[in-house]
Amino acid sequence: MTLFGRHSWRRFGEIAIPYWFSEEKWRARGLIALLALLLLGQVWSDVLFNDQSGEITSALAAKDAPRFWSSIYQCIGILIISVPIYSLYYYVRDRLGINWRKWLTDQFLEKYFSNRAFFELNSNVAIDNPDQRIAEDISTFTQRSLSFSLVIVGAVIQLLAFSGVLWSISQPLVYFLIVYATMGTLVAALLFGKPLIGLNFSQLKREADFRFSLVRVRENAESIAMYRGEEQESQLVTQRFKYVVSNFLNLIRWQLGLNTFQYAYSFLTIIIPSAIIASRVISGELEVGRAIQAAGAFRAILKSLAVIVDNFESLSRFAAGVERLDTFAKSLAGDPSGRPIAGQTIQSLRGPGLALEHVTLQTPNWERTLIVDLSVTIEAGKGLMIVGPSSPFRYPLTAMVS
Repeated sequence: MTLFGRHSWRRFGEIAIPYWFSEEKWRARGLIALLALLLLGQVWSDVLFNDQSGEITSALAAKDAPRFWSSIYQCIGILIISVPIYSLYYYVRDRLGINWRKWLTDQFLEKYFSNRAFFELNSNVAIDNPDQRIAEDISTFTQRSLSFSLVIVGAVIQLLAFSGVLWSISQPLVYFLIVYATMGTLVAALLFGKPLIGLNFSQLKREADFRFSLVRVRENAESIAMYRGEEQESQLVTQRFKYVVSNFLNLIRWQLGLNTFQYAYSFLTIIIPSAIIASRVISGELEVGRAIQAAGAFRAILKSLAVIVDNFESLSRFAAGVERLDTFAKSLAGDPSGRPIAGQTIQSLRGPGLALEHVTLQTPNWERTLIVDLSVTIEAGKGLMIVGPSSPFRYPLTAMVS
């Protein structure tokens, strides 16, 4: 799975779009519209603060006290208006996120408990830890979908707002920005994209396997203690934790390379704007404050254009989560008719007692055959004890039927 491939967008759309056309669509659309307005307010505040920072610097350089205090008062006024905008933005975003998560979780749970999907998934080796996919992957999907979408929208608004400021001060800075941001995005996507997505996908799976092995020990504590299965269970849990550590070490090696690139990419922007416009400031063509405004606009526009580079690590984890959730959704869909697949279902009939006729039983992944052509009848009121080894346990599994 690539980060920006056609299949990635298709998978994302199949999970994300239905909510916005569901019975909750008007409330969801209203909240997203409010978020867009709050984003506009944030960018408006940033532009005004950037202008006033230049004014303050120019006033100090010119020793112009009235100009300086006028800018200070304007900054205080902007601050009074902008603080509630920023606070409300995060509240509305999180409120929309939990509404979306609730709706999507309800949809998955309905399918999970329909047509015995929760049971049939045991035979699907491609689906590991469905509990994690419902409890955690859905939450991560809704939160990060909103976060990244709003970051991108905010970047576009910020780009439009600051482009005019920077263009009026230094056109060469604008041209350099476009080339610099494009090259940085291409390097990050082509060099780090595929490895990080694959490693993050594996990390999610192995963390879930490790956690599930600990849960299983707790649920089967009595049987494990009775048959002295501590050593076998300890080996299994330890081995799964080794897989977690091994994959994580590979992951942080790639992240080391990505972090090195990101920091070098960011630090260069401290030097480059000043170097490009230094001659105009030294010659007196530009005020010092205008240079400060240019540097601020440069950083704002670069942040907008480099949104992929700055968030690449989080995007790669998000892409891995989308793939897991998409696979799970398709597995839950199963046969469109909802009918059980022939040969995989035991047909039951009402009657006295319990009878099995010509039953062949295999493990969910068909690795072992447990019973071949079994026929047995148990009369009503009588009991039956079933005893046998249970993989991966080496101690017996006992069940009583009466």
